[in-house]
Amino acid sequence: MAKIVPQSEMPLLDQVKVRREKLDALRSEGFDPFQQTRYEVTADSASIKGNYEAMEGKSVRLAGRLMSKRGMGKVSFCDLQDSTGRIQLYVKFDEMDEAEFKRFKKYDIGDIVGVAGEVFKTERGEISVRVHEATLLSKSLLPLPDKFHGLTDVETRFRQRYIDLMVNPEVKRNFVIRSQFIRFMRSYLDSRDFIEVETPVLNTIAGGAAARPFITHHNTLDIDMYMRIATELPLKRLIVGGMDRVYEIGRIFRNEGMDPKHNPEFTTVELYQAYADFHDMMDVAEGILSGAAKEILGTYEVQWLGETINLAPGWRRLTMVEAVREYVGIDFDAITDDAEAVAAAKAKGVELAEAAEKTWGNALYACFDQKVEEKLVQPTFITMYPVEVSPLTKRSPKDPRLTERFELFIGRSEMANAYSELNDPIDQRERFVKQMEQRERGDDETEMLDEDFLTALEYGMPPTGGMGMGIDRCVMLLTGADTIREVILFPTMKSLPNDK
Repeated sequence: MAKIVPQSEMPLLDQVKVRREKLDALRSEGFDPFQQTRYEVTADSASIKGNYEAMEGKSVRLAGRLMSKRGMGKVSFCDLQDSTGRIQLYVKFDEMDEAEFKRFKKYDIGDIVGVAGEVFKTERGEISVRVHEATLLSKSLLPLPDKFHGLTDVETRFRQRYIDLMVNPEVKRNFVIRSQFIRFMRSYLDSRDFIEVETPVLNTIAGGAAARPFITHHNTLDIDMYMRIATELPLKRLIVGGMDRVYEIGRIFRNEGMDPKHNPEFTTVELYQAYADFHDMMDVAEGILSGAAKEILGTYEVQWLGETINLAPGWRRLTMVEAVREYVGIDFDAITDDAEAVAAAKAKGVELAEAAEKTWGNALYACFDQKVEEKLVQPTFITMYPVEVSPLTKRSPKDPRLTERFELFIGRSEMANAYSELNDPIDQRERFVKQMEQRERGDDETEMLDEDFLTALEYGMPPTGGMGMGIDRCVMLLTGADTIREVILFPTMKSLPNDK
């Protein structure tokens, strides 16, 4: 049975047919664009526009995609888009080979061409290239989105990022800033004698974070394996081994929900420094983000999620108890009884998770999580977390209910998490056991018990400061993006029916 084509698709099908016919005609004449190999490029649109006085009258060769064509008869004006921007092409019948000009007139918007000519200004003052030679380097067989409406549907933009980058050139800025941020971070850490390392993506135990992992199967070993949910435990093994300052920038995978701030695969940096603590990690976090803003954007002020945020050094530091006292009105320093703490939280409309023990620490954390985080707009370090939610963190010598941990919040979002790392293998085992008990009560995002990591600790790990920072969220901050999908080139998307 013949396929019935919807009327709305007919114009598109007609355009595709015409483009294929043009390709066939070119091939019959001996000009197959897909047989082109290299093309010597000597200039780009940005360098020509930025150095016009030096470039005027000079011969140039550049290549890119045709984004528009104007004019009839013997003169055409076109916009050529390369990786640096757009520039106008001036194409005239009597300034080119006749057969080449006729072929050029048949080129379509979206075709990739190489051109040679001289730099000049038109009578209207538009910096342009007067084309003498034009070579079709690749034929676009599908038309670009309508130039007046562009590609605005967000689902299509994220699924077909290649089209998004073609027709929405401002999108590229986010990914340039992303690259610059990672480069700055590497430079910052390298200059402080950190060593970049790589650790496994596939593990027999998912550890280092409270998260649900993706599970895969290793055929040769016939075992299930977990895609990493953190790089923490392997990196701390390296600290045990004597590599005193290490970091890894890498992809993390968590089988969890998706929203404007979360993608199942994302990028983090984790770093560990021997003979340091969480105060040192605060200095590193502040140095990376404030320094990157100043170097990349030229300012400490950024606009994000409707707020003006000042990243100038000197960020606020509050303990969790202080934050809850300030924003919720409960003084947990004055409470010592678990039941009293839980009752105080409930009186403020705070509920503890069903699987969580009804303790002072869990009540404190629930108050912060449900009532305080949403109020932290300017950069703020929240420190001294309850031990119940910090299974890998060293206890406070002043209050064993708390740990030397911080999370950095900016724009109501968590940006970094850091500890004075727990290096007592006996305490660590007890906390892993507590986590396993919580897992048995139904919380499948708790830590698994890692015997090899405990063995490593038994050999002795020096006092260590460690930190994890979400790179995607930092790039959102620096670019003003309101969804993580705007800063990940290929975000995770639900399959379309015809993809199955």
